[in-house]
Amino acid sequence: MPVTKQAIKKVRQDKRKAIYNARKKRGYKQAVKNYLNKPTAAALQKVFSTLDKAMKVNIIHKNKASRLKSQLAKKLPSSKSKPKTSSK
Repeated sequence: MPVTKQAIKKVRQDKRKAIYNARKKRGYKQAVKNYLNKPTAAALQKVFSTLDKAMKVNIIHKNKASRLKSQLAKKLPSSKSKPKTSSK
């Protein structure tokens, strides 16, 4: 149990920040899940924004955010169909 006044205050702050961080984490995970269910360009933009915000406040590491963004961008169906090459 904290004894000093500043330690007591720090416990209160940490409790508030833990709630805030959990909310942010839940938010970006939900955005990713929604995008994977229905990948669209608008949903991808929203996921990128959410990941950037989580990265900005150190909820996730910047490399993790970059990795997720790269993986999710690959899941977006391209509007152009790729021509099939015939092999002889």
